[in-house]
Amino acid sequence: MHTKFIFFSGKGGVGKTSMACTTAVHYAKQGKKTLIVTTDPAANLSDVFEQEIGHKITEINDIDKLFAMEIDPDQATQEYKERSLAPLRELFDEEMLRIADEQLSGPCTEEMASFDKFIDFMDGHAYEVIIFDTAPTGHTIRLLELPVDWSKHIEESAKGSGQTCMGPVALIQESKEKYDKAINKLRNPEITEFVFVMQPEQTSIEETLRAAKELKTIGIETTRVIINGLIPKEEAVNPFFKSKYERQQLQVEKTREIFSNVGIQTMELLDTEIKGLKMFAKSATKLYGGNNTHE
Repeated sequence: MHTKFIFFSGKGGVGKTSMACTTAVHYAKQGKKTLIVTTDPAANLSDVFEQEIGHKITEINDIDKLFAMEIDPDQATQEYKERSLAPLRELFDEEMLRIADEQLSGPCTEEMASFDKFIDFMDGHAYEVIIFDTAPTGHTIRLLELPVDWSKHIEESAKGSGQTCMGPVALIQESKEKYDKAINKLRNPEITEFVFVMQPEQTSIEETLRAAKELKTIGIETTRVIINGLIPKEEAVNPFFKSKYERQQLQVEKTREIFSNVGIQTMELLDTEIKGLKMFAKSATKLYGGNNTHE
């Protein structure tokens, strides 16, 4: 079974989590075993699915084949440090272990630990679809740049001092192979999709284009753009909504021109909050039904 990875990104407030959850429900209803993972510190999967989730894989109630997890950066850091130190406990005394622990408490350890947890999911075959609801755009770019940076950093440190900002090379050398495998998967459009969610506004177009260019510099292509928050045509009757509808449509056309080689999907505003399985199913019909589907 080949796992499909789908990353959702975009600036805060554009509906990224709603579109990621909509997609997760869409695939689960197709009968595919699906996991949605959030790497956003301000995670709210528990709120939108209306059940407790947290830092563990949790089965979503009232729907088959859908699971979710909210990565907790603090807990991920503790797990990572413990996993790194465990092999040393029988080999070294307390003083050496204390030094190793200090070396694993550098400023980039939390970043590394969160990403380590994150790419653990890219290394398994338990799910047919894994959806990553990432932090707002800038954090996501940094997250995806990390394995490239670390792989180089480990190589250079091994030739030099033997120290890295994550601790001694000896403790993390085995991670390099995992990072390299993750990079290859992230760069492979046959198994990894990268989706930007944006609003039909000029500033949102500019940010999405800038982020797509940054991703391209590390070899990751944008595969889809979802334009979210469109006023339905039938609601554009009074002058205010008509004017806003026309401005939005101009931005949609501009987005199609700029991202001419990328799949474009549109999502209209609904008359209630996108929350709970019924609303995600309704949203999925709109996003993936008829001429709007990317599949």
